[in-house]
Amino acid sequence: MFRIILASSSPRRIELMSQVGLEVDSLRPVADETVLRHESPRKMVARLAREKALSLAPADPETASPRSRTLIIGADTTVVAPDGKSIFGKPRNRKDATRMLRALAGKTHTVLTGYCILEISRKPKTHTRVVNSKVRMRPLSKQQIARYIDSGEPNDKAGAYAAQGLGMALIEGISGSYTNVVGLPMAQLLSDLDSIFGIALFGRSPK
Repeated sequence: MFRIILASSSPRRIELMSQVGLEVDSLRPVADETVLRHESPRKMVARLAREKALSLAPADPETASPRSRTLIIGADTTVVAPDGKSIFGKPRNRKDATRMLRALAGKTHTVLTGYCILEISRKPKTHTRVVNSKVRMRPLSKQQIARYIDSGEPNDKAGAYAAQGLGMALIEGISGSYTNVVGLPMAQLLSDLDSIFGIALFGRSPK
């Protein structure tokens, strides 16, 4: 028996887990998402994923039941601008969303998702991984950007767009994991649950 706690209130991540048949308890994590000085985008998403998972862990792992397993999965997704350095999180306002979409339009950018799997036991086990995907956005006019922002979809999305929503009309192509762009790289996550934690959705993977 095992229980999975998803340290996220993201409907997109919850849906991805549900689509592969994994029932999860979704809880809102506590994490300061401020970017640290001189912190690379990869290190940032890995750190935040760990912090989110750890924020829901019991203070005393000795209280963990020896008869059941509890895994906490924390995740953080960010968009790295075409310059390879600037981090595009959730836009603060309309002006910020416009700035991001203008920078992404007609260019290729990177989407990074870090996830941390934490097993709560008397001997806790953790595993953190960062997955990247390349996204090519088509050229956009000022009017197209304004209309997309009018839809409200960019408001709570890293990079000010959603690949699984209206934003799919903005994307010319994706290299790498599509679900990574949505919020969780499912193939990689399921592989790690199998090979590291022994939880296999489709049976054990070949060695």
